[in-house]
Amino acid sequence: MEFAYHRLARSSPAYRWWKPLVTGLIAIGFFIGFTIVLVILFLVSTLVFPEVRPVLEALLTTGEIDNSLPVVLAFTLSSIAVMLPSIWLARLITGPRPVGLLSSIAGRLRWRWMARLILPVIIAYGASTLLSVLVLPVLTDESIPPVVVSSNTWITVLVAVLFVPLQATAEEFVFRGYLAQMIGGWLKHPLFAILLPVPLFAIGHQYDVWGMIDVSAFAVVAGWLVWRTGGLEAAIVAHVINNTVIFIIGAFGLVDVNSTTGSGLSVVISVLTLALYAWLVMRSAKRFGLERMRIVTLPPPPDPQSIVISEGDAESAVTPQG
Repeated sequence: MEFAYHRLARSSPAYRWWKPLVTGLIAIGFFIGFTIVLVILFLVSTLVFPEVRPVLEALLTTGEIDNSLPVVLAFTLSSIAVMLPSIWLARLITGPRPVGLLSSIAGRLRWRWMARLILPVIIAYGASTLLSVLVLPVLTDESIPPVVVSSNTWITVLVAVLFVPLQATAEEFVFRGYLAQMIGGWLKHPLFAILLPVPLFAIGHQYDVWGMIDVSAFAVVAGWLVWRTGGLEAAIVAHVINNTVIFIIGAFGLVDVNSTTGSGLSVVISVLTLALYAWLVMRSAKRFGLERMRIVTLPPPPDPQSIVISEGDAESAVTPQG
């Protein structure tokens, strides 16, 4: 029997409709525990590194998070990244097995396929970055910002390179992985699994209307690619590269990493980028001969004759012997 990615939970004979809900509750418990540990580590860091104290005081008094500061960026990204072990451990407890079915139909991340995605993502997001940094300011009558190198620049670059892959991967495993498979276990049509998690993903980003449309467009295309390719790889690669590039160029003052506003033009650039990336991915998938369905041989139903007790056996079972 063949199973698309969003229906993989159904490939397990032990599947029950309520199990994904239990998985989510357990994952929330793990997430809270990991978050408490992170907060404790952050508080301890204020004792070890006195320069961190003003950051904590500003956070407590204003509630604002300044991701241009490396220590704050590391904490922000880590607080999202812990969703990955949370959902992984929860799925390990409740099933289905293997846990790697969250990654793809192969039961793991398909690293050779991910390597094939390097060229598409460089082309699509390289063009997007050039348009956003060099062309968009001109179209909006703004000046192109100068490159600024500060004492935090290279530390911020290092934090982005180390932490963003974990943060972006965690979001994909939760929104395009766990939620898609939970919904796919209940509703067969892939559109439900692709579209229903989108509002939750958008709400998690505190942007204005244009920003919400932007991240929603990404969520829709990423969800579609997950279904069409049978795994999270294409979505992970796009998410990692997009976020890493933003924080790196932000470290050099070319964009404001704390901005929560967008524009119609930025949405147009994002949609064109996503369309180009999706087209390149599907073209590469065809050449690669990528499998998108998991074939599972389900155990045959029990033979009714094997569980019918013969009349003679039934009598002997209820008649005292001897």
